[in-house]
Amino acid sequence: MVKKIATKRKADNDTEPEKDSTTKPDPAEQQSDDAESDYESDKENLLGEIENGDDSSDSEGEYDEEGDDDDEVLSFESVGSDNGEDDEDEELSGDEDAAEGEEGAESADDVNSDSGPEEDEGPDSSDEEEAEEEESEADADADADPLADDDDESKLQEIDKVLGTKEKKTRGVTVFPPEPKRKGKPKDEYAGGDTSDEEDIRNTVGNIPMHWYDEYKHVGYDWDAKRIVKAKQGDAIDDFLQRMEDPNFWRTVRDPQTGQKVILSDEDIALVKRIASGRNPDAEYDDHEPWIDWFTSEVEKMPIRNIPDSKRSFLPSRVERQKIGKMVNALKMGWAKTRAEQERLKAARKGPKFYMLWETDHGKEEMRRIHDHVTAPKRPLPHHAESYNPPPEYLFNENEMAEWKRHEDEPWKRKLHFVPQQFKSLREVPAYDKFVKERFIRCLDLYLCPRGKRTRVTVGPEYLIPKLPSPRDLQPFPTLQNLIYKGHTDMVRSISVEPLGEYLVTGSDDRTVKIWEISTARCIRTIPTGDIVRSVAWCPNAKIPLVAVASGKRVLLINPKVGDHLLVKKMDDLLAEAPRLDTLDNERIKTAVQWGEVTEDDYKLGVRIAITHFREVKQVTWHGRGDYFATVMPDAANRSVMIHQLSKRRSQLPFSKSKGLVQCVLFHPVKPCLFVATQRHVRVYDLVKQELLKKLFPSCKWISSMAIHPKGDNLLIATYEKKVMWFDLDLSTKPYQQLRLHNSAVRNVAFHLRYPLFASASDDRSVIVSHGMVYNDLLQNPLIVPLRRLEHHDRVNDFAVFDVVFHPTQPWLFSSGADHTVRLYT
Repeated sequence: MVKKIATKRKADNDTEPEKDSTTKPDPAEQQSDDAESDYESDKENLLGEIENGDDSSDSEGEYDEEGDDDDEVLSFESVGSDNGEDDEDEELSGDEDAAEGEEGAESADDVNSDSGPEEDEGPDSSDEEEAEEEESEADADADADPLADDDDESKLQEIDKVLGTKEKKTRGVTVFPPEPKRKGKPKDEYAGGDTSDEEDIRNTVGNIPMHWYDEYKHVGYDWDAKRIVKAKQGDAIDDFLQRMEDPNFWRTVRDPQTGQKVILSDEDIALVKRIASGRNPDAEYDDHEPWIDWFTSEVEKMPIRNIPDSKRSFLPSRVERQKIGKMVNALKMGWAKTRAEQERLKAARKGPKFYMLWETDHGKEEMRRIHDHVTAPKRPLPHHAESYNPPPEYLFNENEMAEWKRHEDEPWKRKLHFVPQQFKSLREVPAYDKFVKERFIRCLDLYLCPRGKRTRVTVGPEYLIPKLPSPRDLQPFPTLQNLIYKGHTDMVRSISVEPLGEYLVTGSDDRTVKIWEISTARCIRTIPTGDIVRSVAWCPNAKIPLVAVASGKRVLLINPKVGDHLLVKKMDDLLAEAPRLDTLDNERIKTAVQWGEVTEDDYKLGVRIAITHFREVKQVTWHGRGDYFATVMPDAANRSVMIHQLSKRRSQLPFSKSKGLVQCVLFHPVKPCLFVATQRHVRVYDLVKQELLKKLFPSCKWISSMAIHPKGDNLLIATYEKKVMWFDLDLSTKPYQQLRLHNSAVRNVAFHLRYPLFASASDDRSVIVSHGMVYNDLLQNPLIVPLRRLEHHDRVNDFAVFDVVFHPTQPWLFSSGADHTVRLYT
């Protein structure tokens, strides 16, 4: 080992330039000096300390203990440093040249001490203080005795010659170069104040238990990764002596980061005392200074902040909404009173109190919750008739009592809702038997009919009534009664006019059919039928002078023998011979209807063909061409409608199933369609395709009759419910307009063939003529204007007007009634 160290030093010495050529030793002498340097260094250290007058007995004991630990640490470091020794020696040689002047002044103790590199890196504060004292003493000695200073320098030079100016290795461990000597007083790291940032800079171990470093000589590492050596720890005797001798002992604290003792200043002690007493740490803080109102209660003109409010701030919370609701309810109920009202109420309570003898049912306090309340109408004051002893003129006589009883089913038509009674005294008046019922009805009215003000829409009558043209602009139409046709002895149920407009045929309940001349109201012929005549119809074809009469179960085809005699004779010739039938009718038709010949007496009266049905016939109607006619038997179920062909004398049943109680049928004037009216609906059938085309919904309970417009696009329906309904067949299956012009059941309606007129007959004795213009433009609605009410018929057994029909060419109107007459209006 000694040989290895010696060879390495030789190599180091060869590389460096020779500083003093006169004192350069031989290689042999160099090796011998190196071998003896380890032993001589200890002696020289001791000699130097004795000569300087320093007693190092205490420090030797301390360093002897530390040396054992350092030897162990350094031995581990030297094992791994063999490879890099040459590099370290080169770096250290450069440092020695730079610090050669300083090394000459240092003692041999600094160069060749047994302490490890850890002590050189971080010397403790006690060693620094001793070094400063030694320097100050040396300066004083040098000033006093310059010869003594020269002796010291000569001794140091001799030691340098023995040890050499180079770095030496002691006991196989490299000695680190000593730190350069700092001039001036050491800097106090606590001078600038104790802060947390300085603590982190002084010791970088962080927040760890510091007892981990109990077995080590250092307490952590500084910012340059160098060890922080523990301060010198004294025993109990040292602490006691320091407490007795040191005046600053009571203000000295130990720094837990570095282990050093810190003397607190007067300001620090005052701060600690204020914190311990629970006061504000700031000494300048005044606990009793006047209060500054930072947030004033006055409303400022300018906002302190201009942040836009959030959407949530516009919505009141549930608690706020409940509070506001209570306030609003208190205002509404009148609970919230102003101070003036409270004083007024207090004064009113002190005054005399009054109570109502009779409570009303429209008090303000009870009805305050109802907005815009309308008080119930007060009961009318009692009249003389309600007295317990009314005057005799208010008591009912026999006629008034009979009339009062007659209106038992219609009590609203009675003059009084009670019968006046007379008693001698009030004690004899019995209890009112209808008191509970009337009180219940009144409570029911108040409950079911709440009264509230409704803002009335300012709509004048001109907005509600459509703007219609003046009747003067819609002339001509019948306005006056011109002729009365008298001759029947019973109600006239049906009338019909000849296609040329010269003659009129009527059927009555007196079992006769009469033919009249229109212009003179003269009865030309009377034909007895043997049963009530319910319907008559003149053939619309002018070339066929025939009248179909429904009387009882028979339908009679009568030749009226009026008009052109040539046509009358030809018609008799055609009907004389029955045509031959190629096909046979089935049993359903044979049992329902039979075509038969007439007797001589009937033939003389004009009857040419008699068709016998199995039920009573109510209506007979012709097709426009005159070859077909239809009959209606309401009681015949699925065989209630039959269509007859005159040329072939055949009958057929168009329906196999009954769709309801058939009231009347009607042929379309242009198309091959058949209108069938039951009690509630009207069905339109295609006779060629034999299918249902349309179903009309009049929304009524009982249809009485119907009439079709000459163009075939509009239909009139009369009902027993006082209504006349106009249907636009191209528009909808529901009525285009409903006319409530009559006060009783409407019996019949009719269209004029040429003029835009239609009429309706009712049991209220009136015949109403109306204007009904149908335009060719499909986008324009029909114009319906009521024109004139004609009331000339008399009522007989609640019956008045039965039938109404227009003249084919003139704006004249015929009506038949229950007063046995037929009237003409022109």
